[in-house]
Formats: sequence, C-alpha cells, structure tokens
Amino acid sequence: MSRTQLLKGILDACIMTVIREQPVYGYELALKLQDAGLPEITQGTIYPVLLRLQKKGYITSEQRESPAGPKRKYYFLTSEGEIELENIADEWENIVIPVNKLLGKGDVNNGDD
Repeated sequence: MSRTQLLKGILDACIMTVIREQPVYGYELALKLQDAGLPEITQGTIYPVLLRLQKKGYITSEQRESPAGPKRKYYFLTSEGEIELENIADEWENIVIPVNKLLGKGDVNNGDD
C-alpha cells in the first residue's frame, strides 16, 4: 500500500488541524502540509477535500483581500468541524497504537505483562 493511499484516510483531519490553528487559503494550506512533511499533498488534492468538508459543515470560508492580486478564499473550522476533528483524532489513536504494536513500532513492553 502506498503512502498516498494511507494519507487519503486521514487527510481530512490533517487539513482541519491546519485550519484550526489559523485560517488559511488553499495555496497556503498546501504549503503548510508540505512543510509538515506531506509533500505529495498538492492543491489538486486539497480543493476537492475542502469542498467536501464545506458541504458537511465542518469548515466555512470567506473572501478576504490579498496583499497582492485578487481576493483569496480563507477557510475556517466550524464548531461541527471541531467536534469531527476530535472524533477523528480519537479514532486515529484507537487505530495507530495497536497497529504500531503489531508492526513492532510501538512500546510493546507497556507494563501489562
């Protein structure tokens, strides 16, 4: 399984996490994800996810003036998005900890012996 396939399942949470930290526009979001170590996440990948998250009510957007050029669409996390992000984070933890243990990447000697 490729890294890209694995990222598809958690991409919503990654995008919502960046937006929660600070409202961003699409290109800026792509740069922040790339800076976080996800270079394969491009604008072409992000915009369909943003549209889906907006339709679900997890994010909202507004046009803002740009220091150079046309207005930019900035994205904000809604209260419903905050709740969904917490749910995803909880589910992720419930998956990643046992998978890491199975793969020998986690702390297998956690004192439960």
